[in-house]
Order: sequence, then C-alpha cells, then structure tokens
Amino acid sequence: MAWLNLAGPRPRHLGVQADGSLRACRPGGGNCVCSQHPRGARDPHHVQPFRYSGNAGDAMTRLLAVLLQQPRCRLVSTSPTYIHAEFQSALLGLVDDAEFLLAPADALIHVRSAARLGLSDFGINRARVEQLRVAFDSIDE
Repeated sequence: MAWLNLAGPRPRHLGVQADGSLRACRPGGGNCVCSQHPRGARDPHHVQPFRYSGNAGDAMTRLLAVLLQQPRCRLVSTSPTYIHAEFQSALLGLVDDAEFLLAPADALIHVRSAARLGLSDFGINRARVEQLRVAFDSIDE
C-alpha cells in the first residue's frame, strides 16, 4: 500500500487516436515511451513494439497473462485489439498508464507507457516495457 497517494487524474487522451495509433509522447517530456513515436528509433521517447508470431488473439492473451502477473498492475480496459493498464508505485502511489495496441497485419503489439505526473520518470517506463517484453517473449506461443 502506498504511503502517499500521488496517482493524479486518469488522462482523457488515452486510447486509440483518430489516425488509428497511440498518442505520441509530449516533446521535451522525459516520462513517456511509445513504439509509434513519430520521430522513430533515434528519439529518446521511442521504444520497440512487441513482436509475435502466430495468432494475434493468442498474442494478446499472452500479454494479458503477463500483465496479470505484475505487482500493482490494474487492468482498466481490454478489448481484442487494445489494453490499458495502470501501474502504481509502492511507496508514493504514483501511477503510470500503459497502453498496448495490436497491429495484426505487421504481427506487432504497439506500446505506450507514460507517467501521469512529473517531467521525468527516471527511466521507469522504459524499464517496465523492456521487462514486460522479456516476460512476453518467455511464454511459449
């Protein structure tokens, strides 16, 4: 249980945007990573999407299984093509929003993870995405 509750309000801009992608990270902010960030792999906000082979539905089921094993993770919204999860820090109760968007034509799951509060997350969101990727890749397809 968090000593303080610094969750912040749930952002209204989450979800699939009008162009079919996840929202880009704010320029200049250091608290967000996104696989669909418009500047691409050379930008510090960019992170690689999750890759899978086989059935897209099975890949999303596998991702849900990984998320359900994470401490202080709460699933907010799930559909066959989109997942929104909240991760709360143990000490201060800070909340990060993680979104996952299936791109079956490319055998990818795009990801965006961002802190609700602050200008920097000290690399927490990037580290979490990479840890989730390792767990996702370690589950047999």
